[in-house]
Amino acid sequence: MRTTVTLNRDLEQILRETAVRTRKPFKKVLNDTLRSALESKLRPDTIERFVVHPKPMDLRAGHDPAGFNRLADDLEAEACLEPPRKLTSQSS
Repeated sequence: MRTTVTLNRDLEQILRETAVRTRKPFKKVLNDTLRSALESKLRPDTIERFVVHPKPMDLRAGHDPAGFNRLADDLEAEACLEPPRKLTSQSS
């Protein structure tokens, strides 16, 4: 596939120097460099895994942590059912 790419001057210089040093065509150096960079981004072993570090909530006895989620859901549902409030301008 033929396409036009605008390269920064410093990047072009690096690619040309690599082509001369490796005695490969500029086109091959460019394609190999792009392929290598893109494949390294897609490899699962290069993706840093997210780790959750649980901490105790130190809740008092009788407090149900799941109850907090239910309370938040109930408050959100009530807020959605309320009629919209009119904005009033306050004059100074």
